[in-house]
Amino acid sequence: MGVFYNESQNIFHLQAKDSSYVIKILKSGHLGHVYWGAQIKKDRDLSHLIRHEERILEPYLSPEDEEFHDESYSLDMIPQEYPAYGHTDYRQPAYHVELENGSRISDLRYQSYEIKQGKEELAGLPATYVEDKNEAETLKIKLKDEVTNLEVVLSYTVYEKFSAITRSAKFINKGQENINLNRVLSASVDFNEADFELLQLSGSWSRERHLKRRELEQGIQSIESTRGASSPYQNPFLALVNKNTTEEQGEAYGFSLVYSGNFLGQVQVNHFDQTRVNLGINPFDFNWLLEPTDSFQTPEVVMVYANQGLNQMSQTYHKLYRTRLARGKYRDKVRPILVNNWEATYFDFNEDKLLDLAETASELGVELFVLDDGWFGKRDDDRSSLGDWFVDQRKLPNGLDSLGNKIEELDMDFGLWFEPEMISPDSELYRAHPDWCIHVPERGRSRGRHQLILDLSRKEVQDKLITMLSDILKNAPISYVKWDMNRHMTEIGSADLPPERQKELPHRYILGLYRILEELTTKFSDILFESCASGGGRFDPGMLYYMPQTWTSDDTDAVERLKIQYGTSIVYPLSSMGAHVSAVPNHQTGRITSLDMRGDVAKFGMFGYELDLTEMTDEEKDIIKEQIADYKEIRELIQTGEFYRLISPFSGEGNMTAWMIVAEDKSEAYVGCYRVLAKPNPKFYNLKLKGLDPEQKYQIVGSDEIHGGDELMYAGLNLPAMFNGIDLSNMKGDFQSYVWRLKVI
Repeated sequence: MGVFYNESQNIFHLQAKDSSYVIKILKSGHLGHVYWGAQIKKDRDLSHLIRHEERILEPYLSPEDEEFHDESYSLDMIPQEYPAYGHTDYRQPAYHVELENGSRISDLRYQSYEIKQGKEELAGLPATYVEDKNEAETLKIKLKDEVTNLEVVLSYTVYEKFSAITRSAKFINKGQENINLNRVLSASVDFNEADFELLQLSGSWSRERHLKRRELEQGIQSIESTRGASSPYQNPFLALVNKNTTEEQGEAYGFSLVYSGNFLGQVQVNHFDQTRVNLGINPFDFNWLLEPTDSFQTPEVVMVYANQGLNQMSQTYHKLYRTRLARGKYRDKVRPILVNNWEATYFDFNEDKLLDLAETASELGVELFVLDDGWFGKRDDDRSSLGDWFVDQRKLPNGLDSLGNKIEELDMDFGLWFEPEMISPDSELYRAHPDWCIHVPERGRSRGRHQLILDLSRKEVQDKLITMLSDILKNAPISYVKWDMNRHMTEIGSADLPPERQKELPHRYILGLYRILEELTTKFSDILFESCASGGGRFDPGMLYYMPQTWTSDDTDAVERLKIQYGTSIVYPLSSMGAHVSAVPNHQTGRITSLDMRGDVAKFGMFGYELDLTEMTDEEKDIIKEQIADYKEIRELIQTGEFYRLISPFSGEGNMTAWMIVAEDKSEAYVGCYRVLAKPNPKFYNLKLKGLDPEQKYQIVGSDEIHGGDELMYAGLNLPAMFNGIDLSNMKGDFQSYVWRLKVI
C-alpha cells in the first residue's frame, strides 16, 4: 500500500489493498489517466498505455505551446485525470468555469505534489476517515491555470486494508477577479474501452434502490438528482462492470459519492469507444461565485475496484462504510430492537395508549420504544406544527420527560421522531419568520405534504434548530432519534443570498444540514440517530457519516423488501439498514404475508416492529418473542459479518431470493431463503452457500444436521420440501421463507 512517484517516468502509482491506480504528468503538463485495475508492481512503466495520433477532425493543442507542439496531440483522445473545457477535448469536462470577461476557457496544468501519511478531514463535509495515520496514504496534486491563477488541488487517498481510493478536488482563487464555478465534479476517470455495462440503483418512494443493469452505448448515460436531496429515484452510486461479471467473478469499478444533495453521475462513450465517468454535485442550476482568496471543496467520491465480482466490490464498501465512514458510539455497539408506534396509532394517541403499547413490547423483549410523528405543537395531522418543537400538552400532559421515565421503568429506552428541516405554514415559527423558508419573491410557495422547507443556508435558522432540538434532547431521557425529511425543493431561492449567489442555495443547504448534524451528534453522542426521508429517500454515504443507520424504506412489505434490501446491499452494509416487521394487510401494498416471513426478511437489517402489539394474538406474541430472542443471538453477526447475495430477486422470474451473512472468522453464518409464489409440482431446490471455511464442519442450529463447508458451498444445502399435491405437511402457499443458522463444531 502507498503512493509512489517515479520522477524519471513522471508517474504517480497509487497502490491500495489489491489494486493500482496510475497517473502520468503528460508532456503538456496535463494529468493523464494511465491505469486503474488489479495491482501491478509499482516500478512498471505504463506510459505506453496513453496513445494518440493525428486523426481527421481532431484539433491539436495550440502551436504557441512549442515545447510540446505535436499535430497528433489532441486531448480529445487522451485519457485524463481532471479534464477541462475548451482545449481540444469535446467530451464532458470534470469542471467548468466562467470568467468576468465572459470566457469559459480554463487550462489546469501540473505544478507540484505532496504525499502524506493518513487522511485529512474535508472541511464541512462528511468523508471516510482513518483512526491511525498508517492506515492510508494521501497524494495531493496541485494544478494551476496561469491566466486566471486558479489553483485546483486533487486529493487521492489509498487504504492499506481496502481496495478503495477516495478522490476530491479543492478550488482556490489566487487571482484578482471573481470566478464562477459552473461545474465542479469530484472525480473523473477515463477508460480506453467501452465494453461495459452500467449498474445503478434506481426506483421511487416505497421501491427504492432497485438494481438496474444495461449495456453502454455511444453517447451519454446518466443518473442524477435535482431535488435538493439524493432522492429515492437515483442513488449517488454507479458501477461499470464487464458483461460477464457476476457476483463471484469479473471486474467491477464502483463510484460512490459521499453527499446528500443534488448530484450527477455520468458515463460518456465517445467515437473512439473510450468511456468517461464523472461524479459529483449536479451542475444543473448550480453556480458558485469564487471571489479572490476564496476556496471551494468538492465532496468525496469513494472508488472501489474488484476483480472477483460484485460481491467483492460490495464487501469492500460494506466494511469501509461500516468502520471508516460511520462514527460514534453506535458504530460498533449492537443496536437495540425497537418498536415504533406510527403504524399502530398514527396521530391518534395519548400517554396511556403509548404506555399500553410499550408495556406489551417490554413483555415481548423489545428494548426501545420510539414515539413517532404527532407529539409536538398542535399536530393532529400532517397539515400543521412542523417547526414548533414543543410538547403537545393535550396528548402528553405530563411531558416527554414523564413518558420517557415511565418507559425506562419498563426496562426499555425511549426514542423520538423529528422532522427538523421542514416548516408548516400553520405553525408559530412560520408566523414569526415567514421568510425563513426556501422561496422566491412574488412566486407561489408550492407545498409537499402540506409543508415548506426551512432555509438551512442561513446561520440563524441553523442556530434556531440546534437550540430547539437541544432543549428537547437534554430535558427528556431520549436515547434514539429518527430524523425524517419528507419534502423536496421547489421555488429554490433564499431571502438571505444576493442575486449572484442564488444558485448556491442547494449546496449551502446541505452544508447547513451537515453543520447541524455535526453539532447535535457530537453534543448528544450517547443517542443513536437514524436517518429517514420518506423512508429511503436520502439513503446515501453523506448521511451515514452522521447517523449509522437509515430507515431503508417506508415499504415494509416483506416481498417488496427483498428487492429493496438486496439492491441497497450493493453499496451499503446491513448495519445501515433499518428493517421492521409491520402489520398485515401491509399498509403500502395491501399484501398479506406470514409473521414468520416478515421476521425472516427484517432480521437481515437493524430489527424492529411497526405495528400494534396490543392487538396481537397469544400465538403471534409467542412468534414475536421467538423472533426477538433469535435476533439477539445473531445481531452482532448481522452488524459485523460478511454479506453474500445468493439468488437475485431481479433475475429470471424473480420468484426466489437468497442471501447470507458469515462471521469474519467463518465460525458461524445465517442464511435466508425466500419464495414469492408457489408453483405446482415443483422441482427439487438446493442452495449453494458462500464464504464458509471449506475445511470446517457446520451444524445447522436446532437440528442434528452436520455438513462440511466445502459440501455446503459446492454441492449445496437442500431447501425444505415444497407442497407436491400430496403431502400437506410440506411447505406450501405463496410468500414462504426459511432461515438457517450454522455454527462450526
